[in-house]
Amino acid sequence: MLFYRDGYHATGIDRILAEAGIAKMTLYHHFRSKEELILAVLKKRDQTMFESLNQFLDAKRRPPEKLLEAVFDWLIVWIGSKGFRGCAFLKAMAEYQNLNDPIHQAALAHKVALTAEIRRLVVAAGLKKSRNLSEQLSLLLEGAIVQSHAIGNVAPALRAREAARLLIAIGKGCET
Repeated sequence: MLFYRDGYHATGIDRILAEAGIAKMTLYHHFRSKEELILAVLKKRDQTMFESLNQFLDAKRRPPEKLLEAVFDWLIVWIGSKGFRGCAFLKAMAEYQNLNDPIHQAALAHKVALTAEIRRLVVAAGLKKSRNLSEQLSLLLEGAIVQSHAIGNVAPALRAREAARLLIAIGKGCET
């Protein structure tokens, strides 16, 4: 939570130790460096995010094309939550800008996996141009996260859901 709230570089080991109430030796017994800790945090956040998304989608019991819309419903719920402060993975890529940095790579892997999940839903719905559509929907999702964080409300995510509905309708071959 400290990294997410305050930033990866701004959060020092001493602060982590104080918040966690553990000794430095205990931390370094589990993680050889701050970077290794950040990678573990990103891995856990990735797992938590996908579990949250999958639970949300499973609870909806909708046809596949409606599940795509539900991804944006899930996004709206997340953005509207009290603790929303943008995307931890985008923040990691912004702070670790070298494309070869392991932290940048871990954050990018999350984004690739999210696009792959959207593509899986697009394919399951039998929509046309699944690769293009999944990338377009991912762009809407990412843009909604950034804009909602920038202005501090859920309105961009609501507009992204509207745009997603149009793209999904086009993918079905319907006129809009």
